[in-house]
Amino acid sequence: MTVTNILLSGIVGSTAYGLAREGSDVDRLGMFAAPTEQLHGLHQPKESYVSTVPDRTLHEAAKWCRLALGGNPTVMELVWLPDELYEVRTPLGDELIALRETLLSARRVRDAYLGYATQQFRKLQNRTDGPPSEDTRGRIAKNARHLKRLCTQGYELYSTGRLTIRVDDPESYHRFGEQVADDPEAALPLLRGFEEAFAGTRSVLPEQPDETAADAWLRRVRKEFYPAARTTPG
Repeated sequence: MTVTNILLSGIVGSTAYGLAREGSDVDRLGMFAAPTEQLHGLHQPKESYVSTVPDRTLHEAAKWCRLALGGNPTVMELVWLPDELYEVRTPLGDELIALRETLLSARRVRDAYLGYATQQFRKLQNRTDGPPSEDTRGRIAKNARHLKRLCTQGYELYSTGRLTIRVDDPESYHRFGEQVADDPEAALPLLRGFEEAFAGTRSVLPEQPDETAADAWLRRVRKEFYPAARTTPG
């Protein structure tokens, strides 16, 4: 997968969370800028590129901004990574990291993180028909770890306006995953507890994100990748 104009890219997923074990995949997430000239034509350029060998996802800058403004937990990681996990970091990428708090809003963060966590719980419930195989147990445990992480990180972001990518006590997440693999309903108290925590906490975030900051940044990106007009000799 060859994509040009990458603005920001880094290692995300289990490696970033501190949950990776031997054999875990290394996931990468990034953002690129489409040449501005291509945005004026009849057909819009591709907005996302996804590969599995290696595991890598790249979103076009405008799409990334739309997802982040919606509170998407996956794309949000990209601007909160520890410095050592960035593999590509440009001046425009640094600008985006600097305005990451403006992308946040209380309602969208709460709805997105709890919504994703609830999806993970439903996956657990859908994998309980009959005694699980070792492969199924592994997937259930993984879903459970994601559920706990989404709840924990989402609540931190909602209550403090900050996002810590690496989890505290990674082994507790693995123990939780094994517990839920034995009994998927064991995940429900954690999910319900965080739903109550969100409901009972006054967020430090505004009700709406500051779209003007993201818009101004995106316009700087478009200007950067618009070639200077060529003049024809007279």
